[in-house]
Amino acid sequence: MTPKLFLQNTWKHRAHVVMALPAFLVLFFIMYVPMTGLILAFKTYKANMGIYASPWNGINNFKFLITSKDIFFRMTGNTLLYYAVFTILGTLLNVVLAIAIDQFVFKQAAKVMQTIMIIPVFISFAAVQFIVFAFLDRDTGLLNRLFNADSPIPFYAAQAKQYWPVILTIVKIWNSVGYGSVLYMSVLAGIDTEQYEAADIDGANKWQQIIHVTVPALYPMITVMLLLSVGGIMKSDTGIFYQVTRNTTGLWDTTQVIDSYILHSILNNPNYGFTAAASLFQSVVGLLMMLLANGLVRKLEPDNALF
Repeated sequence: MTPKLFLQNTWKHRAHVVMALPAFLVLFFIMYVPMTGLILAFKTYKANMGIYASPWNGINNFKFLITSKDIFFRMTGNTLLYYAVFTILGTLLNVVLAIAIDQFVFKQAAKVMQTIMIIPVFISFAAVQFIVFAFLDRDTGLLNRLFNADSPIPFYAAQAKQYWPVILTIVKIWNSVGYGSVLYMSVLAGIDTEQYEAADIDGANKWQQIIHVTVPALYPMITVMLLLSVGGIMKSDTGIFYQVTRNTTGLWDTTQVIDSYILHSILNNPNYGFTAAASLFQSVVGLLMMLLANGLVRKLEPDNALF
């Protein structure tokens, strides 16, 4: 499109342009302008000089990130492991819960259950940490009082770090599964009932109808959700890893991920160039993984690809 044609088309649809302008400006200033700060990944930040006047240092920040082998491989491994567990288990439970509610005989009760299940997603992890602490505290925690009164487990100490992958998984599932199942329930609501009637006539029982009618109808939504999540493969919910664990140093071997490491670094040793490099590393890896996953899906199931 030539510049002249572009201007003519814009003027022709000026009413739509004016309507879209506020949303465009919000998106531009909140999402795109801050991205100029990524140049910090290639600079040594000096507070008295500001972002743009600070001296360049090439890729030294990235070298420092990668050469910190113990920290880098530990937090990267934890990030990938938690992503895999949360994604696989979360998707499975989302689908199972959606199907269970959809098949529930008492529809009014199902709606009440659905409303109750989405409440946890609105509770901040700043509040969740106190709930978890009430269960796990060595002296007053509910679990220790009920099961280990004689020899309480110090969950917030290094000797109990092996429990935290399970604890964090339970907290994450509690927080997200109810809300995540809503998307799949919207798909189930759109399935043509004639498919179930045809399966019933063919002699399929309820379980067979779920396997051969319900689950295949969910494949496109599952694929789209997985593709969207792959873009955040190197990112984690800072709240659950930083706040729920109370950033306890002794637990870092099993709980520290890249995002919680960045936040800890900013608060305790503000090397903004290094933290910007870590964030850029996350974003680039996430972009490449999403492009790779989308390309693979496009080859296997073109209709389910994002683009």
